[in-house]
Amino acid sequence: MLDIVQVTVLATAGFLAGAVNGIAGGGSLISFPALLAMGYSPVAANVTSALATLPGYLGGLVGYRDELPAVRPPARRLAPVSVAGAACGSLILLSAPAEQFTSVVPYLVLASVVTLAAQDVVARRLDRTRGAAGGRGLLAGQFVVSVYGGYFAAGLGVMMLAVLGTFMSENLHRLNALKSALSLVVGLVSALCFSAFGPVEWIPVAVMSLAGLAGGRSGVVLARRVPPRHLRRLIVGFGLVLSIALFLR
Repeated sequence: MLDIVQVTVLATAGFLAGAVNGIAGGGSLISFPALLAMGYSPVAANVTSALATLPGYLGGLVGYRDELPAVRPPARRLAPVSVAGAACGSLILLSAPAEQFTSVVPYLVLASVVTLAAQDVVARRLDRTRGAAGGRGLLAGQFVVSVYGGYFAAGLGVMMLAVLGTFMSENLHRLNALKSALSLVVGLVSALCFSAFGPVEWIPVAVMSLAGLAGGRSGVVLARRVPPRHLRRLIVGFGLVLSIALFLR
């Protein structure tokens, strides 16, 4: 059982994770280290964080309901590759040795942060080849990022937003709406796999899920008022700090 301090920490982390996912992605970069700090193993923290952040994506979808009609066609197109990628990533995580996952965690966090930081540069270089539908590059990129999301929950929103922003000519709010929808797809597939076969800690999931649902809605409200570049810088800065801390563990 958790004491009041632990419940408060988890609820706060869940709310902030939901809010960050609603803003620009990267909420698991808060929930994952919070669970690590409470003594859970990296694999248990990862699968627990994956389930706990699902309501945050749902809250984000509610907040972006005005943008959803515009992103429905690409969401339908990208959903099948998201399902396939998430299933592959989840199976890799559950079948590989726990020590292997622990050793690659810092590199995965760093990769997600670098991808987001380089999003604008990459997008400008690919400007001639990208379009509203994104082409085969978008399908391939979404599959890869879904494998990543199924394997490692932390940083999924960051990585997915970077891929979508690279291959699609849409504003940040529509990209966030699409990211929230596809992240929910990836999260649901992973949740099914982890619930059946993973070391899920269900009490933290319950606490963080409820707080994350409220946080996701609040994050969307904030996202409409804060310049996108400030959001990216904030998430990149936090991710770099987390990556360094994980390398030093």
